[in-house]
Amino acid sequence: MSKMDRFDDIPETALAWHRAGKGAALATVVEAWGSAPRRVGSQLAISGAGEIAGSVSGGCVEGAVVLEAVEAIETGKPVLLDYGVSDGDAFAVGLACGGTIRVLVEPIGSVMPEALLSDLVLARDARVPVAYVTGPDGRRLEREGHDARFRMDRSGFEEDGATFVAIHNPPLRLIIVGAVHIAQALVPMARIAGYDPLLIDPRESFGSQTRFPGETVVQDWPDEGVRAFGLDARSALVLLTHDPKLDDPALVEALRSEVFYIGALGSTRTHAKRVARLQEAGFSEAEIARIHGPIGLDIGAAGPSEIAVSILAEMTRVLRKGA
Repeated sequence: MSKMDRFDDIPETALAWHRAGKGAALATVVEAWGSAPRRVGSQLAISGAGEIAGSVSGGCVEGAVVLEAVEAIETGKPVLLDYGVSDGDAFAVGLACGGTIRVLVEPIGSVMPEALLSDLVLARDARVPVAYVTGPDGRRLEREGHDARFRMDRSGFEEDGATFVAIHNPPLRLIIVGAVHIAQALVPMARIAGYDPLLIDPRESFGSQTRFPGETVVQDWPDEGVRAFGLDARSALVLLTHDPKLDDPALVEALRSEVFYIGALGSTRTHAKRVARLQEAGFSEAEIARIHGPIGLDIGAAGPSEIAVSILAEMTRVLRKGA
């Protein structure tokens, strides 16, 4: 867990409630049709006292799910629930926004073994991708297989229609080289979007705790910094220094890694010089094409905050659409 609050600590919350003796259940969206408000795999934790964390519908049916879950905790049995606009009065227990969802409610202990949930929480904490699989063969965690599901962050039923795979990927990570003004806006926005941000800047005056209170700021040379953090397929790298001495070493490391996004601040002219330097260093056209520069979607951004919005928007497009 990062030291800051995470938005997706639903399994952790359910385990804590269970261990506190309150009773707990996890409700998971296992199927969704039409304009359903939450993705398959979205979760809601419910305590025996009716407390909740997370959501399965964005608020439309949570009240009804809580009632079913509290009863399931008492009986110790799983429940499969269906909600859609056709459920009579849409504003009572239906999805006012359209679509249909199917929700699986699993009480902790009686249905989902505490040890299994504990292992899931440990894997999440260690940044190990893991799949929680439930079906005719019982419940288990799988770290191998499901490559496409892990890559696309896609939970769902297997072809047998009975085995459900819930993907638990490590949190998205954003490594920012350059603790500049734009970074001060980008870091809190990235947290809200589900990223763990990390800052690298060898210049002490830039990466101070005054400018970035409570944040992880590493005053290493950028290539050493990114190597220390590790660059994986759940990481994005954003270069904001404008200084080739700082940006280029990190860029070289990123181009040799599986990071899903590389963005570099600078004008078209600055980027052309960057491309020339990388060509001289022996990188291919395809490798250099992975760099988004000038960085961000062209939304006419003015000022650091709007540039941060454009960067986060481009990162999201690349993550979800692959381009």
